[in-house]
Amino acid sequence: MAPGKNIPLPGTPHPVNIEHWFQWSGCSDNIAYGVAFSQSFVDARERGKGGSPARTLMNLHNNEAGRKAVVSHMRVECKCHGVSGSCEVRTCWRALPPFRKIGSVLKEKFDGATEVELRKIGTRRQLVPRNAQFKPHTDEDLVYVAPSPDFCDADPKAGVAGTAGRECNRTSRALDGCELMCCGRGFHTTRAELVERCYCKFHWCCFVKCRQCRKHVEMHTCR
Repeated sequence: MAPGKNIPLPGTPHPVNIEHWFQWSGCSDNIAYGVAFSQSFVDARERGKGGSPARTLMNLHNNEAGRKAVVSHMRVECKCHGVSGSCEVRTCWRALPPFRKIGSVLKEKFDGATEVELRKIGTRRQLVPRNAQFKPHTDEDLVYVAPSPDFCDADPKAGVAGTAGRECNRTSRALDGCELMCCGRGFHTTRAELVERCYCKFHWCCFVKCRQCRKHVEMHTCR
């Protein structure tokens, strides 16, 4: 980051000049090395193997989009120095974003990914949106060349077991809910007796003794 650049800092209403707030110090995460290593290690596998040119370009594009997501979400971490924690001097460094943060960013990009196809434009082959009504994707967007298989119905050739017979949660609106998991086919409800350990006590020395408790529960499975 260039010296004297105005950037927003936590707890400040407006961007401030970083030179007046802190000094760059410590060991920043070497993002340049990480990007270069990823390009030489991950991308080399795509460039060195034969196969579908469209899939190769797709993987190379998505690899670069992932690296850009990490770079664009680098954060500034700081530490105060001074008598009795007075924070007379702040030293700051650039750090990688949390793994969960990058996962959330890529999940959003995955949900909005663009279906593309390989076309020859001039002398180059490029990935362009399959649907001309969609705007062209950017270097930071994810793309795909083939839709995901339908996981609702069994397809042994594709290794898809389907969701028939899967246990689901009748009250959940998430992915484990019967409405989504059963793909609109509905579900069966049965009552079962569940036996589980309960009233466990530790005895010296050294074992745990439990009783067996029985309760009746409803189980829901997809049709």
